[in-house]
Amino acid sequence: MNNIAKIKKLSIWIFVIPIVILNLCLFITQNYQIFENTIFAVDQIGMSGFTIPYIDGGVSISRAVRTYPTYLLFKPGMIITAILLIKYWMASNKLIMEINQERKKKEKFLIFGVLSAIFLITHSIFLGVSFENDLYKFFRRFVLLAFIIFELVAQTLLVMKLYSAKEKILEITNKNVLFLKIGLVITLIVVALVSLPFLVSSGYTHFKHALEWNYFVGIVVFYLLTFFFWKK
Repeated sequence: MNNIAKIKKLSIWIFVIPIVILNLCLFITQNYQIFENTIFAVDQIGMSGFTIPYIDGGVSISRAVRTYPTYLLFKPGMIITAILLIKYWMASNKLIMEINQERKKKEKFLIFGVLSAIFLITHSIFLGVSFENDLYKFFRRFVLLAFIIFELVAQTLLVMKLYSAKEKILEITNKNVLFLKIGLVITLIVVALVSLPFLVSSGYTHFKHALEWNYFVGIVVFYLLTFFFWKK
């Protein structure tokens, strides 16, 4: 099962790259004074006072990453992450085929996973591009929401496949981590459903901001657990 080593390597980078870049962008927005009088002077819209958005929701992810110079980090970082995601879902599909002794079968999680990565690339490309057009604003929101939904569906389907094959992969996996992955996916689904009434309302701004930061972390933690799930 040569794909295991590849999956472990991809999964750890899928976790590390977005987490580092996102928090580096947050650091820049809060410490914009460092970059004054340089070519990397922070755009005024991107400036922020001290906040821990994971707790107080003091700033949104969009505000922290869409202006100069943070988008110079965020855009390429997310595009690289999306490419790694495509490779991850393809490698996972090959591994599941190998486990189940199947040939040339495209699992549903592969389709959802690749589409989620494409939506992430699209979102990254259009991030910071501003048009006073309602259709464009809807498109931008739709792309971001589609990434989250498709990613969550892909993760759910893959976890279900792994659980159904748990007896076949018992010696090469950590069973406890599998249950952590299942718990994480269930938590993400429940949180999304419970939060929906707040998300569609016009208020609760700080709650929405805190939710998006923590939800982003929850999605990529799935890949950190993947790294520990497969044994060497």
